[in-house]
Amino acid sequence: MTSQVSSPADKTDGALAGESCTPATENGAGKEVRRLDRVIIRFAGDSGDGMQLTGDRFTSETASFGNDLSTLPNFPAEIRAPAGTLPGVSSFQLHFADHDILTPGDAPNVLVAMNPAALKANLADVPRGADIIVNTDEFTKRPMAKVGYTTSPLEDGSLEAWNVHPVPLTTLTVEALKDFGLSRKEAERSKNMFALGLLSWMYHRPTESTEAFLRQKFAKKPEIAEANVAAFRAGWNFGETTEDFAVSYEVAPATKAFPTGTYRNISGNLALSYGLVAASRQADLPLYLGSYPITPASDILHELSKHKNFGVRTFQAEDEIAGIGAALGAAFGGSLAVTTTSGPGVALKSETIGLAVSLELPLLIVDIQRGGPSTGLPTKTEQADLLQAMYGRNGEAPVPIVAPRTPADCFDAALDAARIALTYRTPVFLLSDGYLANGSEPWRIPDVEELPDLRVQFATSANHELADGTEVFWPYKRDPQTLARPWAVPGTPGLEHRIGGIEKQDGTGNISYDPANHDFMVRTRQAKIDGIEVPELEVDDPSGDADTLVIGWGSTYGPITAAVRRVRRAGGRIAQAHLRHLNPFPGNLGAVLGRYDKVVVPEMNLGQLATLLRAKFLVDAQSHTQVSGMPFKAEQLAAHLEKVMKQGPKEAIND
Repeated sequence: MTSQVSSPADKTDGALAGESCTPATENGAGKEVRRLDRVIIRFAGDSGDGMQLTGDRFTSETASFGNDLSTLPNFPAEIRAPAGTLPGVSSFQLHFADHDILTPGDAPNVLVAMNPAALKANLADVPRGADIIVNTDEFTKRPMAKVGYTTSPLEDGSLEAWNVHPVPLTTLTVEALKDFGLSRKEAERSKNMFALGLLSWMYHRPTESTEAFLRQKFAKKPEIAEANVAAFRAGWNFGETTEDFAVSYEVAPATKAFPTGTYRNISGNLALSYGLVAASRQADLPLYLGSYPITPASDILHELSKHKNFGVRTFQAEDEIAGIGAALGAAFGGSLAVTTTSGPGVALKSETIGLAVSLELPLLIVDIQRGGPSTGLPTKTEQADLLQAMYGRNGEAPVPIVAPRTPADCFDAALDAARIALTYRTPVFLLSDGYLANGSEPWRIPDVEELPDLRVQFATSANHELADGTEVFWPYKRDPQTLARPWAVPGTPGLEHRIGGIEKQDGTGNISYDPANHDFMVRTRQAKIDGIEVPELEVDDPSGDADTLVIGWGSTYGPITAAVRRVRRAGGRIAQAHLRHLNPFPGNLGAVLGRYDKVVVPEMNLGQLATLLRAKFLVDAQSHTQVSGMPFKAEQLAAHLEKVMKQGPKEAIND
């Protein structure tokens, strides 16, 4: 889904924007239409209720309409969790606006609850006065008992603080589909489309693409396709005719929030996949992915398997070790090699990553982080693999680390990681996480001319002359600027050389047990990583006299930036910086940290970046952490930053 935008950028604070509820026109049914500047909607139900599909379709229509948006899918780890239970609740939150926004929102303005479990699991997040649409057909004795309701919350007064809209979604859907010859169970499955139609009416979303999508998705079962379209239309008509929804809402396109270009909605994993394909084309190398399926990285394997026409080869291995082993072999053979995984898989790949460090071959290790340790929280987000990426190998095995900040930024981060790997002949970690992987936002499709030239020169001839005048190939004779060794494709005449994990002699690559040579090679490999060119860290300090700096990395960018906007809007002077390159750090990072009395580091771990900053720069970095499996909320983070700013320069707040 793409849309054209031709207005200049005009960044505003989406976190602070309030509702603009001015009565406007009347719709065709004579109902009032109010204009809003932003809305946060959460769809919630059983994992089999189609909440992710419903949210995805609403998101696609919202993107095509031209709103800025940010999403947060949230689903159980079980493929089919027990129906009607709290652990089985799946939800999809969408924040869309007529201006630039950064997060999926702290709390929904509208909750669609398909059953009692969905209501109970999400009610604490819904502010008083918000709208709650409930499927009354599910509020019977047994479903309520499963989640601990002894009386119906729809009748006992416990929901008086909210605007509750009771809708018999199941009954209305079955009635709308009575002429399609479906069983009741088959008809009930379309209730999510009824809900989508209702919400599409409420917020004036386009409908044509959803109907086309349904007909395409169920092309082999046209009767199911038409039933879903009918349910979708019935939901729309219900909103237009029922007296319970007296108002609908408009959220104008965010034309001022975007630079000129063609946009599409994109998730982090999809953007990362496209970035890898683009990198291979810009490098003029075939792309090889050796991978083992693991949540939440599997989508990259699925996506890349669709692009054989771009020279992409995917290999689904029997385990994590085989996946990276095959990828490293492909790197030796001259491919842009990638392996994808999550934290538990990184642990299994660590020895082969060390081998790649020793062989000095380009290899991308894409780690879509999730909650740990061990199996941990497969479908929840965390950014707790930083120290594993930095140090999680035996011996001195330095590896560069790159981290995207938003779903769309995963595209650029993939290109950047490929640049480093190819230029410096090294494995590179790319640290995304579940929040970025599954979340989505508008992405401006770049022109090919904007992409970097990543082409490399393979070794084709001898590169060293012996004392007797004989010309030979030395596989570890380095480029004096990058310290990268030559990349010789197997089968090139005269360039035969040894590879393996045993230490090599400088230059010749022969096996060496010489202590002085090992010391030299270890220091040289470290110097190569330390010498990688990365851009200087940019600092956002509008006043120029802030004494507090908040610095983060990865997916905390959105919540941090939204929180900083709130603090500034309230009159606070605070600076912000965000790291993409975590090894090596930007060359000016020490100077930046030294300019501020207080440095706050919000992370979804127990303070891993803060630990690195303290160790390297001897700065009193104050750690602010969260490991709940969910991203930071901007309001809570802003409150913490305001608290820090009121403290004396020597008072640390660690929590």
